[in-house]
Amino acid sequence: MGYALAEEAQKRGASVTLVSGPTNLPPPKTHNNIQVRSAQQMKEAVLERFEKADITIMAAAVADFTPAQPADQKIEKRAFSDTLQLERTSDILHLLGRRKRDDQVLIGFAAETQHLCESGLKKLQRKQLDLIFVNDVSGDDRGFASDQNQVLCLDRL
Repeated sequence: MGYALAEEAQKRGASVTLVSGPTNLPPPKTHNNIQVRSAQQMKEAVLERFEKADITIMAAAVADFTPAQPADQKIEKRAFSDTLQLERTSDILHLLGRRKRDDQVLIGFAAETQHLCESGLKKLQRKQLDLIFVNDVSGDDRGFASDQNQVLCLDRL
């Protein structure tokens, strides 16, 4: 989704900076592509550029949790303790909402399986967004692992 939005914005004349995590997709031909590997790197790259942005679109969420002690290499089965300690990942969109100026536009996406309108409105307000697209990912024919989306678009007006 983010790649398609970046390409379309550039086609329409926008100067686009794309911050992207790991993916198998070929990167779009945008003005500035920044590749990151971790949620922390994503946070740093986005926050570093946010102040100069007129419009920021966060088209995909960073994972809500990250391993407390990431491994540098594969963990063998016999060495695994059967417990995986997780830490909450920074909510980048929420951080941006708290830093947003009145002349900036902040757009978010949310994946939901139920109560789309209610959940979307809560996120829109809590994260101080101007617009949110709530992706209905409850079916096999849309959302994750599909080329089709069904969204509910909500604004703060």
